[in-house]
Amino acid sequence: MKFLLLFITLLTALMALEVDVLNWKIPNGQTTLLEFKEIKGFEYKSVEVGKKSFSIFTKPNDSTKKYVLIPFSYYEKAENKTLKIHYKQDDKEKVENLLLKVITGKYAKEEIHVSSTKVNPRSKELKKRISKEYNEAMRIYSTVTPRSYISKPFIQPLNSKITSAFGKARVYNGSHKGYHSGTDYRAAMGTPIIAANDARVALVKKRFYSGGTVLLDHGEGIYTCYFHMSAFKVKEGQMVRQGDVLGLSGKSGRVTGPHLHFSARINAVQVDPLQLISLLNKNLLTGN
Repeated sequence: MKFLLLFITLLTALMALEVDVLNWKIPNGQTTLLEFKEIKGFEYKSVEVGKKSFSIFTKPNDSTKKYVLIPFSYYEKAENKTLKIHYKQDDKEKVENLLLKVITGKYAKEEIHVSSTKVNPRSKELKKRISKEYNEAMRIYSTVTPRSYISKPFIQPLNSKITSAFGKARVYNGSHKGYHSGTDYRAAMGTPIIAANDARVALVKKRFYSGGTVLLDHGEGIYTCYFHMSAFKVKEGQMVRQGDVLGLSGKSGRVTGPHLHFSARINAVQVDPLQLISLLNKNLLTGN
């Protein structure tokens, strides 16, 4: 998709803040991209959307441009959103507003039957464990490494058929329990799962819902997640290269059978991983 060019006129400076906007209308659960051209006397800082702030970084492979990823969660309301662009011009702090629109994505629904103990855990110990694991993961996702580990396009973590797409409303044993937060790939037990891109291993752990879990920090707020593994081949803190084996597929956690659940986060916001990868590969991870 081609960029749309926006000129926000700065009357006080008689010049323009030039911003390329990937998409003015964004479905809930997806990500858009803003790109800024370097202008003498300007220093781009961040973009604020509601209560969240997103840092502006130098574009990989092109130091003359800056970028920011703006993610919208699955639960984001379909409405106009004001983006506040914070920058400095000649050492003066300034803000310009940009209006985008979140629209309702077209997501399907699916019914899943699993053990009742995986749907509504009742013991205090399990609830405490689930809460602890969630908080630990959110602390990781909220950590924005101020550098990027990636310089080339993402690849798929598994060359296999997709069995369940992001965003499907999930009905477990007849009760609605949210939505499918990632993309599922068919995988027989013990299939090698590979890193979609260069990264630092942020977490290696067996968790209640996601089972054998590996979280990768690609830098600048970008994370990819690999769930339900039967074995690990990496350790926390380890640096991995694209294509390195992270572990073996399995059926651990809340599942009906062996597969890989692949998901992504931007500044802790959960988004469609394949839409994000497509966006990054086409618009950011190139030499243009």
